[in-house]
Amino acid sequence: MIAINEKGYYGEFGGAYIPEMLHPNIEELRQQYVQVMEEPAFQREFRHLLKDYVGRPSPLYLAERLSGHYKATIYLKREDLNHTGAHKINNTIGQILMARRLGKTRIIAETGAGQHGVATATVCALMGIQCIVYMGAVDIKRQAPNVSRMRMLGAEVRPATSGSQTLKDATNEAIRDWINNPVDTHYIIGSVVGPHPYPDMVARFQSVISEEMKWQLEEQTGRENPDAIVACVGGGSNAAGAYYHYLNEKEVRLIAVEAAGHGIHSGESAATSVLGTKGIIHGSRTLLMQTPDGQITEPYSLSAGLDYPGIGPLHAHLIASGRAEAISITDDEALASAFFLSRKEGIIPALETAHAFAALDKMEYSPEDVIVVCLSGRGDKDLDTYIQHFDRF
Repeated sequence: MIAINEKGYYGEFGGAYIPEMLHPNIEELRQQYVQVMEEPAFQREFRHLLKDYVGRPSPLYLAERLSGHYKATIYLKREDLNHTGAHKINNTIGQILMARRLGKTRIIAETGAGQHGVATATVCALMGIQCIVYMGAVDIKRQAPNVSRMRMLGAEVRPATSGSQTLKDATNEAIRDWINNPVDTHYIIGSVVGPHPYPDMVARFQSVISEEMKWQLEEQTGRENPDAIVACVGGGSNAAGAYYHYLNEKEVRLIAVEAAGHGIHSGESAATSVLGTKGIIHGSRTLLMQTPDGQITEPYSLSAGLDYPGIGPLHAHLIASGRAEAISITDDEALASAFFLSRKEGIIPALETAHAFAALDKMEYSPEDVIVVCLSGRGDKDLDTYIQHFDRF
């Protein structure tokens, strides 16, 4: 049985390793999050906003030309069609409702690719709550359209200028802010990372993805379970949501796709499942890329959303236990996959999502298999990157 225990661990991964200043915040959330989420009034408001504001359920689309190419039945879970263009809005809707019930009046968030930042700015505008988003200075440049969207929505975008100036560093800055503003501030973490209860809470909010997949597959194929679910993993919230209702269905293969950058062993990679060892990052024990003396290794990926040196503790447990299979995809493989999907199905994917599609070239499966790929986000934000590679593909 794969489930989080009362101390916030999936097997040996998880927990809450936090500064003393944050203990009251984390404890307040830990004691109340499940009870609040299960309140009928909370669920009614959450489901109402998912339906009428986000636009759920997102379609489960049979990709016929893709299926013909790969000689298997391939469905796409279209999270790119959500309001704001990705799965991130599922979690931010839930967390803004949680923050409001806890009496918080100020929201902070971190973002890499910018999709979580946009989703956080969106729900803060919806609820009339102050929003500050931390983003690496490098990511601010390579994800400029999303930065503009956040500012249009009224959020303040603060650059993180330390380290590699990417997602890890933005998270560091957000945590520093929270330590300095513990009373009125709620930190909307964007992935299944951080101290307990965040990994479980985010996974629960994102589990609407697999909840829908089950009845959509039943409706289209006569069975609830696919043979495999494929999703990209940085921190891993879209993957956690896509896997959630299948975690204990052992006949369903779970494929976690990571960013190999310029190559797994190139020194410029974010393939945590291969390169990572057990350690603590951003409040939880998980797998992370680090030197023998425990210094975090700078990750690299062309994709800002996968450019993270660790993975969520749920995914660390799934991979370490053998429940999930990890596949590493290079920048070039992801780019080729993005152009291929665009021209095969008329869908331009986010660069993060393109990694998941590239894994289809490395998987073993039979012609009878039903495979669901979580299409976690659309590619508008990555067009500048794609434009630079038009001549190659």
